[in-house]
Amino acid sequence: MRATVLVRPKPGILDPQGAAVESSLRQLGFPVGDARVGRVVDLEVEATDPTVARSEVERMCEQLLANPLIESYEIELEDGR
Repeated sequence: MRATVLVRPKPGILDPQGAAVESSLRQLGFPVGDARVGRVVDLEVEATDPTVARSEVERMCEQLLANPLIESYEIELEDGR
């Protein structure tokens, strides 16, 4: 089963990359508001049951993929069958 994890800074947490992107886009003439920079992690999970797969990916996020103090994450599962 394919899992996609989107990790980004929580609201209120300093995001220097997002600030740099926002500033650069404005200098290029794009009228943007707040920009946040995160990362995408694509995984192929062995579990076939969506509940089990989501639970495993949540554990991965909490233990390695995200810092739960300053980052939030979203998990999307896609059954490859």
